[in-house]
Amino acid sequence: MAVPAKVVSVAPGIYWVGVEDWHRRVFDALIPVPYGTSYNAYLVVGKTKTALVDTVDLGSSAELLAKVSAIADPARIDYVVMNHAEPDHAGSIPEVMSVAKNATLVATEKGVEMARMQYQVPEKRCLAVNDGAVLDLGDKTLRFVSAPWVHWPETMFTFVEQEKVLLPCDLFGAHLASDRLFDDEVGDALLPLAKAYYAMIMMPYAKMAASALDKALALRPSIIAPSHGPVYRNPGRIMTAYETWTRGPLQNKVVLTYVTMWGSTQRLAQAAASGISAEGVEVIPYNLEMVDLSHLAADLVDASAIVLGSPTVLGGPHPLAGYALLLLRTLRPRAKLGAFFGSYGWSGGALAQTKGALEPLKMVLVDSVDIKGPPTEKDLERAIELGRNVARKIRGGR
Repeated sequence: MAVPAKVVSVAPGIYWVGVEDWHRRVFDALIPVPYGTSYNAYLVVGKTKTALVDTVDLGSSAELLAKVSAIADPARIDYVVMNHAEPDHAGSIPEVMSVAKNATLVATEKGVEMARMQYQVPEKRCLAVNDGAVLDLGDKTLRFVSAPWVHWPETMFTFVEQEKVLLPCDLFGAHLASDRLFDDEVGDALLPLAKAYYAMIMMPYAKMAASALDKALALRPSIIAPSHGPVYRNPGRIMTAYETWTRGPLQNKVVLTYVTMWGSTQRLAQAAASGISAEGVEVIPYNLEMVDLSHLAADLVDASAIVLGSPTVLGGPHPLAGYALLLLRTLRPRAKLGAFFGSYGWSGGALAQTKGALEPLKMVLVDSVDIKGPPTEKDLERAIELGRNVARKIRGGR
């Protein structure tokens, strides 16, 4: 007996036909996804036309088509809307359009260019739409909203005007595979996952994400249905969170990352953390040898300062500290205060290279402690003072 395809009604005439990837544990060869993820696609059925908004990861095409078949004949899809060209959302476009032989691919001008390059969609089957363009499905109108760099240059939103349902692809997403589709069903576990997702995907483009948020707010959606994770029947919940993450005030919080080889840097880390805490500022230490990148990234979203500790290895920071610096330059958190501590055996170098790495972030180095050999009591007192100096700078700035 065939297993029935699970389809969920999001709003009248709008159906979730996505796929849950329960077993995926890493995304982009970088991002931990301990609860898997989903590839959400939505079938919008109008009186005269039918549109499939986004598809799914390449390996899940058959499941997508089976779900579409539960609602309508896939061969009669009129439009395949590509909000975003990344393969987890657009990878099944060739399979869908080979079944829906008369379907037109709808995307931004840049999206059409990418669809032709990546998925070999013929030019004659593509329709490029500008910001504000509409598509009539009979009793449903799709409005397209340009949202470049959230997080690729071709991205756009699709808004179903009559039901006020916003389909924003990656914006407002979360990596979570769940049998429960809606945010109110998932509960309090959702926002921390959404924050980690924002940190790793959207934080490098915070200004563009804030601009896209303004466009979403102007639409006043009743439902937000992203392409990863749950659908928001309470859209204010995620939009308020994005308001905070993109441009809200930073918290009285310090992310303290360090790596240690023989314990010296760890002792300095403990001393610096105690100095920060003594000033009433929250400190969150991460040992880079055992860090979960999604947790670290999420804490970077609203931290006011970042403190890095590393021994000198071959004239520079330990490779794990170097990786952390590269991550900071990639994710571009809003914190503008920093500090460094570390130790070396015969010659330094980690401090100078760290300063150079932080320059593109326009981060002010509040203080540094770079010692030769194991820390003495005086060195530990200096590390405590470093922590106090960072905390005072945060409190003074606020």
